Amino acid sequence: MLELKNIGYRVKDELGEKQILKDINLTLDERFVAFTGPNGGGKSTLAKVIAGIVTPTEGRIYFDGEDITELSITERAQKGISYAFQQPVRFKGLTVRDLINIAAGKNIKVSDACAYLSEVGMCARDYIDREVNASLSGGELKRIEIATILARGTKLSIFDEPEAGIDLWSFNNLIRVFEKMHEKTKGNILIISHQERILNIADKIVVLANGQIQNVGEKAKILPELLRSDTCKALTDKL
Repeated sequence: MLELKNIGYRVKDELGEKQILKDINLTLDERFVAFTGPNGGGKSTLAKVIAGIVTPTEGRIYFDGEDITELSITERAQKGISYAFQQPVRFKGLTVRDLINIAAGKNIKVSDACAYLSEVGMCARDYIDREVNASLSGGELKRIEIATILARGTKLSIFDEPEAGIDLWSFNNLIRVFEKMHEKTKGNILIISHQERILNIADKIVVLANGQIQNVGEKAKILPELLRSDTCKALTDKL
């Protein structure tokens, strides 16, 4: 279970102090949770706060009852939290096989590494020994990153717009990967997305705008409201 209590995040620039997140209170224990809302509303920042990439300036974070507010991203990873970036990181000198082994925390059999790649719709023999560098497209990197999360099998897996860059790979396959991930780990999956087809698998939807929670609840209640809402009109082109 993840608990966010009075989370706030402020930054300072040449114009003064800016409030990015304000008084976020959430309890997340559902199978699939989706963060959505207008661009710039604070979704990615909140996800990075949960993962430990960003440190909140106010509030506390609890994971399975433990206060993890002061823990680093590495320490949170050791506790069972994974984060997949909207723009995956490139690793010059590392092969796809290396990356999957690192994610798994051990040297796994080539057949197992290939199985993870196959799960995300990649022909394993074409990629297993490829270097994770500029020769790979954004969509290929996105799928490889999802494969590493599968290999980790963590309690909480966070995905920032996982559908980005994989237009040629069907949403049905992406959804199937998330469902299989949950079956394997029994963990929680948090997805940042604007896509209705992604939101439609969520057990809980959290709508963020202007750094605050605008709405939260079960999909059956929130999604119809979201699709009708003037405040989320900017989303409709992406749904």
